[in-house]
Amino acid sequence: MEILLIGAVAMMAALILSAWLMTFAKWFPLPGVDAFIIDYKTMIRAHVDYALMALFSLGFYAAAKGAGIDLPVLACWAVAIGGFTNPTIFTVAAFDMAFWDKMIWKIFSAVSFAITTVGFVWIGFTFLQFAW
Repeated sequence: MEILLIGAVAMMAALILSAWLMTFAKWFPLPGVDAFIIDYKTMIRAHVDYALMALFSLGFYAAAKGAGIDLPVLACWAVAIGGFTNPTIFTVAAFDMAFWDKMIWKIFSAVSFAITTVGFVWIGFTFLQFAW
């Protein structure tokens, strides 16, 4: 279950890194950085998604610990991996206008969403089993 905490810390690091990157691209422009982020709105999506995924990971961990529920290890890994890779899709897309035209990113996105979905559903089902 501790992988949820490790994953959340990695997501928080990416959250702060994306915030600084956006700051240096728009508010305190550094030569080259402002041109580096091609799609600023997509970078904001990545930033928000890192925050949400970190909060979900921390929330799942805290709820499970507080209720004395042992979450399945593989489900926790799926949430940690998916929680980091989903926002990373937006991050990469913010730097590449042709992102969605590339098959590798379509495959990466589909795999990432599938892993995340499995993790969230599995953890949700685990919580429901405890409630019944």
